[in-house]
Amino acid sequence: MVKTSLLFIATALAEIIGCFLPYLWLRKGGSILLLIPAAASLALFVWLLTLHPTASGRVYAAYGGVYVATALVWLRYVDGIKLSVYDWAGASVALLGMAIIVMGWRGE
Repeated sequence: MVKTSLLFIATALAEIIGCFLPYLWLRKGGSILLLIPAAASLALFVWLLTLHPTASGRVYAAYGGVYVATALVWLRYVDGIKLSVYDWAGASVALLGMAIIVMGWRGE
């Protein structure tokens, strides 16, 4: 479970960075050259998703829970927004859902 969770966190960071860099270019006046590492980051994201040993639909469903929590951590530390009790509760529910799905992989 720890290895899977760490892989999901790395995957989420690759996706978020791959989307954040074009945002900086389009909305914050960043250089168009930001699209190069953005594309590389999104390619890394796709590759990381392929490293899981189960059906893609289960991987995507479980990954979604980790993505929610990682995005909220990004919101706190990159965007500087204080998280609310609702943010923490939502992340907890999402991570519980991920854990339940991943535990079911053992039955395959």
